[in-house]
Amino acid sequence: MTKVSIITAVYNNGKTLADAMKSVLAQTYTNIEYIIIDGASKDNTVNIIKEHEKLFGGRLRWISEKDNGIYDAMNKGIKMATGDVVGILNSDDYFTSNDVIERMVTAFDDKQLDAIYGDIHFIRDGLPDKCVRYYSSKHFRPLWLRFGFMPAHPSFYCRKEVFEKAGYYKTDYKIGSDYEMMVRLFMIQKIRAKYIPMDFVTMRTGGASTRNINSRLTLIKDDVRACRENGIYTNSLLICLKFIYKIFEFKC
Repeated sequence: MTKVSIITAVYNNGKTLADAMKSVLAQTYTNIEYIIIDGASKDNTVNIIKEHEKLFGGRLRWISEKDNGIYDAMNKGIKMATGDVVGILNSDDYFTSNDVIERMVTAFDDKQLDAIYGDIHFIRDGLPDKCVRYYSSKHFRPLWLRFGFMPAHPSFYCRKEVFEKAGYYKTDYKIGSDYEMMVRLFMIQKIRAKYIPMDFVTMRTGGASTRNINSRLTLIKDDVRACRENGIYTNSLLICLKFIYKIFEFKC
C-alpha cells in the first residue's frame, strides 16, 4: 500500500493551519504521514499543532525550530519523510475534497510514473465558497517552462526517490525555488509525469509570489535564473507572457 508523506511548512500562521490539518484528517486514504515543519513561530501555531496531534493517531510528526525560510523547511520535511510519495500542502491551503489523496495514489499504480499533478483554485479569506481564480495544469508541457509556466505546485506529488536523485529545493531563491525544482525535474531529470483532471487544493489569495508588484518582479528574476542555471534559454519578456495567460484563469 503506497505511503504518502504530506509536508506543511509554517511560520506564524496558526490562523489557517487548523484548516490544513483538518483537511488532511478528512482524507479517505489513511496511509498518510503528515509532517509539519514550524520555523519557531511566535504566535499560537505550536498550540494548534498540539491540539490536533492526538487526532492523527501517531501519523503526525512535527518539529519547531528556526530555519532559513520556506524552502529550507520543505527540504527538512522531505528528508524526514518515510513515504513512497511526497507532496506539499501550504499552511494557508487545504484539500478541496476528501478523496484527493485516494485518487492521486491510484494514479501511482502505474510504476512507470514519477509524479502526478492537477488543478487548484483560489479563494479570498473568509469566502470559501467563492472561487476567484482557477489554475488548471491541463495544458502544461515541459516546453512551457521557458515561458514561466509550470504545473500547480500544491498539486504536485512525486516519488521520494526522485527528490533524492534530483536534489532538494534551493534555499537561495527568494520565491522561485518551486519553479526551479520543476525545471530541474522536467528538463534535466526528464521525469515521467501525468496530469489528473482534479481540483486538488483550495488556496487563499495573497501568497508570496503574487502579493504585490515587487514580488512579481522578484519572481520573474527567479524564473529567468532558474532556466539559465539549468541550461534552458529564456528571458524576462518570455517569462512575462505567463501573466497574459493568467487573465484567463480568473474564470471559475
